This record gives sequence, structure tokens and C-alpha cells, in this order.
Amino acid sequence: MPSRRLTRVCCALLAVGMLHAASAAPAISDARADAQAAAWVKRMTLDEKIQMVHGVGMPSPVGGASYIPGIPRLGIPALASADSAGGVGGLNVPKSQATQFPAPLALAASWDPYLAQRYGAQIAKELRALGFGEGLGGGIDLAREPRNGRTFEYLGEDPVLAGVLSAARTRGTQSQGVIATVKHFAANDQETQRFTSNSVVDERTLHELSLLPFEIAVKEGGVGNVMCAYNLVNGSKSCQNKVLLTDVLKGQWGFKGTVQSDWLMAVTDTVPAALAGLDEEEPGSQDDNAVNFGVHSHFNQWLKAAVLDGRVPVSRLDDMVRRKLRTMVKFGIVANPPARGGVIDVAAGHALAREVAEQSMVLLKNDGATLPLDPARIRSVAVIGGHADAGVLAGGGSGGSGVQSSGAAPSPDNAVACLQPQAAIGSDHFMTGCATWFKSSPLAALRARAPGMSFSYLDGHDVAAAADAAAQADVAIVFATQWSSEGMDLPSLTLPNAETDAANQSYDQEALIRAVAARAKRTVVVLENGTAVTMPWIGQVSAVLDAWYPGMEGGPALARVLFGDVNPSGKLPLTFPQRDADLPQKLISASTADVVYGEGLRMGYRWFDAQDIAPLFPFGYGLSYTHFGLSGLQSRRGADGGVTLRVTLRNTGNRAGAEVAQVYANLPALSGEPPKRLVAWQKVMLAPGETRRVTIEVAPQRLAIWDVSAHRWRMPAGPVGLAVGTSSRDAAALGATVREDGGYL
Repeated sequence: MPSRRLTRVCCALLAVGMLHAASAAPAISDARADAQAAAWVKRMTLDEKIQMVHGVGMPSPVGGASYIPGIPRLGIPALASADSAGGVGGLNVPKSQATQFPAPLALAASWDPYLAQRYGAQIAKELRALGFGEGLGGGIDLAREPRNGRTFEYLGEDPVLAGVLSAARTRGTQSQGVIATVKHFAANDQETQRFTSNSVVDERTLHELSLLPFEIAVKEGGVGNVMCAYNLVNGSKSCQNKVLLTDVLKGQWGFKGTVQSDWLMAVTDTVPAALAGLDEEEPGSQDDNAVNFGVHSHFNQWLKAAVLDGRVPVSRLDDMVRRKLRTMVKFGIVANPPARGGVIDVAAGHALAREVAEQSMVLLKNDGATLPLDPARIRSVAVIGGHADAGVLAGGGSGGSGVQSSGAAPSPDNAVACLQPQAAIGSDHFMTGCATWFKSSPLAALRARAPGMSFSYLDGHDVAAAADAAAQADVAIVFATQWSSEGMDLPSLTLPNAETDAANQSYDQEALIRAVAARAKRTVVVLENGTAVTMPWIGQVSAVLDAWYPGMEGGPALARVLFGDVNPSGKLPLTFPQRDADLPQKLISASTADVVYGEGLRMGYRWFDAQDIAPLFPFGYGLSYTHFGLSGLQSRRGADGGVTLRVTLRNTGNRAGAEVAQVYANLPALSGEPPKRLVAWQKVMLAPGETRRVTIEVAPQRLAIWDVSAHRWRMPAGPVGLAVGTSSRDAAALGATVREDGGYL
């Protein structure tokens, strides 16, 4: 890695919790925002108030996902939102210049809050330039069920990792004068029966796992918008759930922003939704009595009638409006309304997209130092499968790529033709089952990077021909893809074939990998995936690189990592099981509405630890082209119950690289917790041979448990074991013990 880049990355890798965006939006105090909103509410008519708590329906008249008209006589501007999980997307959005980044799950694999902050800021700049004041990215539901079709939109299986990265992304977004969103509140962990499923989860599990990333996003990120989910939680619709929206979010956490519904099917009853704490219905409608997409809206004429006859107090409506207006004031929408026609820095967007892709790739296996590819030793490479000649894969649905439009086959910008262009997903007939492919060919990038090497390409359909080509080459690189999308869950974590994904896959990928590996001198598998992948062929291949959904710069990023211009530093944000049967939920039921969280606190890596199940690859795992060592661990407990750890991290190899020092806590036995939980980490870039003393702070909140009798956080008393390592199952992790006094936080 060039020294200039090393210096830049070193400076970027800051301690968790010490990140602050350089604000491009004016700093507006809570008091000023509250006062302005209250003054407006006093002057508004009933119809104007109603106008502010719902959108005007689909499609939005200005593109994107929603539109709330302004009130010119009061100086209140209109507000439009757009999907933005990994870049600006949605219907009728001008996307010719908008950057499409790697998926949020890839961002989570970077374990880099500063990168997450920049990711959020760049997407926000582009939202503003396209006329949007609110971004609907920010999914942080946990990967409790990795076969969930939206896992790629989220930030992994750990609540602290997801929460800290979400808070950083939120700060980046809102620093640019765009309202950030976190979603889907709450326990929205699968797509099967997504409009009617009921997440049955005990109070402690709910707070310690499902709600914790949202709590961090609210308290540490200051997020302005929380989107409630389609599903029910313990028998009550999420968007009509008083415990979630009022008691917890607004009461316990002190959330001052807007609670916004998910689109179309999230609200089924006007009065319960308003009284539970829902502040805004989207996409809304000009007429609640009309049926759009098979459903009614609820917060226009029907909400007005409920206010007039006293079923919804005027004070509740006023609170809804105040929250919307104060959020618009707070984050600069009023002082500087977004307008179309802004200039997008295309070069900056593409550069950041490539950097995110490079920093998020996870090297899972590398026997015999197969990677990086060395042009001095390798003359010929067989590139096989995965449409590597055409582009890279992206996820589907509202959190997917911006080049795919709902309700039809992918646009002409798509790099790969769909096998079944009109395939619909489940009950979402407006959502296509066709994958999006960015025109960012890994094959072209590899050839450009090493023009003196010979690259052949075979599409994978003829297994015998692929195996023959692999046998003749110095190295074979098989590209394997796993498409997932909103509106569907995967039947399995195995690589899809023509039977399991007939719209996008035409051959047996696992058979191809086995056949190539049986003949090749060395076989590298590159994964493009939106969740964990099982690998029954893992013992037959030399190397595996996980690229996730790498975004529109995925081809060049892959070439730079494969050739070692970039040293991979990604770590898994979720556990890769050896088989589906190792998951706590054996099957996703399509007939039972109740989704019972029977594993309780044993979610993700906690499950594998508590059940003593060996994963294929553990949470937090990832290799490098160099080697690192940890030594000299020291611990000091603070007066508040937090812990300061100091550890020496050394790069013992001959390449610059980044390592993530991860801290896991084993709480006192009587606390009833699984064996370990992630409580802190720090990502550090080191030059070859460099040694650095690293300080990691563990906040007392990270060592707390939820007390169901007091309904609050409590520190358990007794010895707390702390392990500092490079994954959740690092056998060489360093250990320390501190004693906590206990008490409520």
C-alpha cells in the first residue's frame, strides 16, 4: 500500500465514540427547534396540521418515496424522501450521477465507524443535490435469521456493532442537512409473511438485542426519524404499539424526532396508531377512502375525523406536528430547503464507493499464500462464472440498487439479462425477482491491472470446459453469487442454482466449484453475497474472498484486493454456519404467524457459543495478507464501572495492514448471559513491523443487563472476564478480569 494512502487511512481509524463530522449544516439547538415548531403549531389550521403528518401517496410527484407539501404562508418548506440504504434510489429518481455504494452489510464488515460516517455523509450530499431532505437508509434490524432477504440492508448480528456504525452513519447524514432514518422498529428479522408475522420475544431479549442498536442510534447518533415496521411485536402492530413507540422510544430513550410508518401495510387502524405514538403515515394519500395498492391510508380524512370527534386528542395531533417541524428545523431543512439541480461530486462518490468496497472485503481462507496474485509467478488465470465479464451483483427491493425499478425488469443499465423478467416476489407483485448487476466487470478490471497476464473467461455453464480451462491455468478464480431481496427469504444459505433462483441462476454453482477445484492448481472463490454462505466445498479450494454486494466500483476494488494493492481488513459482521441445521430457527415457516424467539439471548454468535456449535467462520473473523500479534494487556476499572484496556498490537509481516482488536465480555455467572458479548473494538492500521500501544474504552452500558423487574439497565455484580482478540473465537485472545459492584445505570 503506498505510504500516502497508509497515512490517510491511519488518520481515519479513530477510536469508537470519538467521531465528529465536520458539519456542513448549521448547528441548530434543540431549544430553538422546539420553539420554532411550537410557534408554528399555534398558527396552523387543522387542515394544515393534518397535511404535515402524511404523504400524498405513491408515486411521489417529485420522485423518490414520499412527499409532504409545504405551507408557504408560514415559511414551511416541502419535504421529500428517497430510499438510500446504499445510495439514492427509488422510482423516478434521476440516478445518472448518484453513487451506488456497497451494501450496508459490507459497510458493517469494515468495522470502521469513521468510514460509516463518510458513507452517510456522501449519500446525504447526493440526496440533497437531487432534492431530498430525508434519507430512508439506516436499517439496523439484527441478522437473527440470516436467510432473511434483507440481511444485506442491515449491519449484522451484533447490537453494539450495528448501533455504533448506525450512529456514525447518522451523524454523517445529518451533518449534511438531511434527516437520517433508522428502521425497521422493531424485531423485523424476516420477510416471510412480513405484513402479518408476529415476533414473540421476551422483554429482556427485546431490550438487550433487538432494541439496543436503535437505542444507540437515538442516544449516540441523535437520529431524527425512526421508521416502525410491518410486523407485529408480541401481538401488536409495530406502528400501533404503544410500548415500543411511546413507552420505550419516546419515554425511556427521550426520542424527540418523528416516528414514521413503513410503506403501505404498516398501519391498519387510525386511532390506535395515533394514540400509540405514530407521528407520520407514509406514503399516505390524498383520500383515505380510496384504495391504493389494495389498502387504505389512515392519517388524512380519517385522522381529521378522529380529532374532530375526540377519539384522538388535539394535543396528540399537535405533538405529531411539532415533532415533524422541529426535526425539519433541527437538521437544516427549513433554513436551507433541498432543491433539485444540485451538483454531485461524481468523482468523490466513486472514490468513496471503491474505498468502502476495498475495506469491507473479508479474506476467509488463503492456504499457501495463494493471494495476493503475484504477476511475477502467475502467467495465466482462468476466470469462471458469476457474470464476472459483465458486472457485480446488488441486492433487490427498496434497499437495493438504484438502477432497478420496482414492478418491472431491471432497466437497460443492468449488466445482466434476467432469465424470468416478470418474476414477482411473494405477495409483493410490484417488486421484481430479477437481480441488478452493476456494469463494473471484475474481469475487465483484472485485465487492466495486469495487462501482461493471460486471462480466459468461461461463464460456468459448461462445467467440463471450465474444469479444463482451470487445469491449464496457473490460478482459477470462480465467482459465486447469492442474490437476496426485500419481499423474500432465502430457502437456504447454500449457493443458489437454477432450481432455487430460477430468475437469476442457470447452473449448479457448487458443482462448478468442485469440478474446477478438482483440476486446478489453485482455486480462488470470490463471493458476491448478501448474507452468510455455507461452503461444503471449502476444503477443496485454496482461497475464499467475500466481496458482499460491492457496489458500482466493485470490479476495480476486487482487482486491487486480489492483486494486493489493498490488503483486506474486513471482519465478518455475522456468523457463517456450517449448515442451515445449525441455526436456532431450523425453518422459516410460511404457515405460522408467530415467530417465536425461543433462543432468547442466544442470538448469532451467542447461540453458537452457548450450544457449543462450531461455525464455519465465527463472528469477527477475517484474515490479512500480513500477520498481527497482541500482547501486554492491561485493564483498569473506572469509578463509573467502565473499563479502560491497553494492549500492544504489532504487525509482524511485511505488508501494511489493518487489524481489529475486539473486546468480548463474559459477565458474572448469575447474570444469565451467554458466554460472551462484543463490548468494544478498535481498528488500527500498522506499517510493516510497526508496534502500537492501543487504548480501548469499554463503556459501563456495554456491561449492563436488562432488569425485567425494574424495567431498566443494571450492572451485574461480580467478576467480569474480558478477552481481547481478533474474532469472537480467537484461541489466542488475551484475558483480564475486573470486578463490578453492580447497580442501576
